[in-house]
Amino acid sequence: MRIAFLTAPEGVEEVELTAPWKAVEAAGWSPQLVSTQAGRVQAFHHLDKANTFPVDHVLAGDTSDAFDALVLPGGVANPDALRTDERAVGFVRSFFEAGKPVAAICHAPWTLVEADVVRGRTLTSWPSLATDIRNAGGAWVDEEVRVCRAAPTTLITSRKPDDLDAFCATLVKEFDLPRS
Repeated sequence: MRIAFLTAPEGVEEVELTAPWKAVEAAGWSPQLVSTQAGRVQAFHHLDKANTFPVDHVLAGDTSDAFDALVLPGGVANPDALRTDERAVGFVRSFFEAGKPVAAICHAPWTLVEADVVRGRTLTSWPSLATDIRNAGGAWVDEEVRVCRAAPTTLITSRKPDDLDAFCATLVKEFDLPRS
């Protein structure tokens, strides 16, 4: 399976990128770093610059066609930048339209709100997004990990880096389920 990891060129929380990436690799799948610009993505440890990671695929009006699932890592700046880029928003929306699973952690649901895909769904996130999710028609819960199987897309969400073990285990399990 090819799993897209969508990030902005700068601002992704490093551990929210690397921990799910390792889980996807351990499952025998192929993670692909997708961004809005070529080159390298600058990750952060909260507010401090961390490592950089090479971009595998640059968005240019893409859809989910080349991928089996999507992971949206958090960090405050990352989803804030993605939600203002129509290519990124359209890319995210295409996974929901195609019924492909999506996993998002921390602030990443901001991009889901912008893509208008949380209506009628229950999800979790960093607590400061609760009002945004509710205003977009979703239900927010304070849980370590939440799986919402509202047709046609399974959505896995978690609140923060402390939830990564549960998030990674759940996304691997859910991504591996047969799709109708």
